[in-house]
Amino acid sequence: MKRETGEANPEEPALPAWRAFVVQFTRVAEGRPETFSGRVEHLSSGRRAHFESPTELVATLKRLLDELSKAAR
Repeated sequence: MKRETGEANPEEPALPAWRAFVVQFTRVAEGRPETFSGRVEHLSSGRRAHFESPTELVATLKRLLDELSKAAR
């Protein structure tokens, strides 16, 4: 996995706060350990989205980051 180093712009942090999220998982339903759902919240803007699978979580994070990058321009 590639890690950001911030070398391209030393004035910008490698882990900028505007890209910070909280991922909250729902309780595992009894008898359904495969349950993978919850919500993701962008800390700076408060935008939230729900997910129902690992694929949906990654897609949601990507979509939010793309939208936030466009808004920051």
